[in-house]
Amino acid sequence: MAIGDEEKQIGSTLGLADSHESPISETPIRNATLLEHATTRDADEALQAVKEGDADGPIIIDEKTNRRLLRKIDWNIMPMMCIVYGLNYLDKTTLSYASIMGLEKDLNLTKHDYQWLGSIFYFGYLGFEYPTNRLLQLLPLAKYSGFNIIFWGVTLACTAATTNFAGIASVRFILGLLESAVTPGFVLFTSQWYTKKEQGTRTAIWFSFNGFANVVGGLVAYGVAKGTNGHNLALSGWKIIFLVWGLATVVVGFAFFLTMPDSPLNARFLNSTERRLAVERIRQNQQGIGNKHFKWYQFKEAFADPQTWGLVLFALLWDIPNGGISNFFSQLIVSFGYTAEQSLLYGCPAGAIVAVTLPVSGYLGDRFGNRILVSSLGLLISIVGIILIVALPLSNNGGRLAGYYMTSFATISFVALLSLISSNVAGYTKKTTVAALFLIAYCAGNIIGKSHECPQTFTAKEAPRFRSAEITILVCWSLCLLDLVFIWWYYRFQNGKKAAFRATAGYVKVENGEWLDLTDRENPELVYTV
Repeated sequence: MAIGDEEKQIGSTLGLADSHESPISETPIRNATLLEHATTRDADEALQAVKEGDADGPIIIDEKTNRRLLRKIDWNIMPMMCIVYGLNYLDKTTLSYASIMGLEKDLNLTKHDYQWLGSIFYFGYLGFEYPTNRLLQLLPLAKYSGFNIIFWGVTLACTAATTNFAGIASVRFILGLLESAVTPGFVLFTSQWYTKKEQGTRTAIWFSFNGFANVVGGLVAYGVAKGTNGHNLALSGWKIIFLVWGLATVVVGFAFFLTMPDSPLNARFLNSTERRLAVERIRQNQQGIGNKHFKWYQFKEAFADPQTWGLVLFALLWDIPNGGISNFFSQLIVSFGYTAEQSLLYGCPAGAIVAVTLPVSGYLGDRFGNRILVSSLGLLISIVGIILIVALPLSNNGGRLAGYYMTSFATISFVALLSLISSNVAGYTKKTTVAALFLIAYCAGNIIGKSHECPQTFTAKEAPRFRSAEITILVCWSLCLLDLVFIWWYYRFQNGKKAAFRATAGYVKVENGEWLDLTDRENPELVYTV
């Protein structure tokens, strides 16, 4: 297949077959004990495009063309994902900003009520997480994601119209339900557009906009707070904040709906040749770009895989601290001895740390082929930070504030594991199921961290020390480190078993096996990223 001098072909670096044999049949193929589901009947969406392209010979892409295509994908995919994910974070933290701008007084909320508002969001998120993952698999990915973004923006703006606890609680629940599609959807986008060696960096980049959002959100909230302070306006400052970010989300949601492609096969920013190359580029992932068929065996395998429970346990333990910090960080900074308005500004450096360290750590993890090691270093820094908050006297405001900033490095580890779902969990039904379980655990951890019923929470009676919460954060993150060691060992162990299997006499690599929607456990060619 002639592609021209500049687009000559994706070569041996992507492990393409050199044979001209016809595509596999619908009957099970060799290595049946391991590949009993390797049939074209329920294969990946990309298989037909690959078969049509292979009719003219195998496609090979040279390095120059690969870099040019990657640049084009980055400029057309990443900006929209980054902006949406930044808004996704702002939608959560706006409640924290509003808490010190008169929201509790205007809605007659008790401290107990405010704590529930943080939890109710995650009840909606948790309850709809698996259904939304199934819909992400079944429906056009970009269109379904865009629909959710538009309506979460509408819902966020409606917060400004609430007048009591029941009203704002209902809005928060619906907001959680709608936002539950964003993170798993972005995991799928990342896996269908980028190679494994690119996924850690790209996941870190779009997630890093949580940090940018923290900085921008804090500055906007500070400006609104200063501008409305002492003025008798028709709208309270906290209502303005919800309207600004809600309406901004609606505008971005429409742009996302209209411009984001559902897969490389229908990307309008690529020509027909580039679409084919974009698919071929990710052949090495051994995962394809999508499959709308629900496969019961993959669903069961997700629950039987130790990898799943290592990831789920990490999400639960990591997000118990996150639940408290994300909802109470403004009040936490106030407890260090700063004013409410100062807390809005002093929260910004934490966001800047996330914005800078995530892309750097993502790049290093991909560059050295060890995302788990890099993420462990981030978690260790955060543990030192929480030790400073616990150990330093209340009078040492600067030292305790520095400790708070150091806790921001913990995000590195969460993002690394999120990227491993993109890279290491194969089989579309299995991938969406594992992503759902991971994010259900994320919700459960956040609920525990925010809950007024649990001793882990930032309870008002413990202010300004919040001793129970601080100790719980230290214990949870220490357990997360142990869990990372297990996940690293498990991937290395499985890679060794697969290498031994591939080395056995008579082993034959399956032609186009990359597009058969096989799971990571049944595909001997899939090597786990660590």
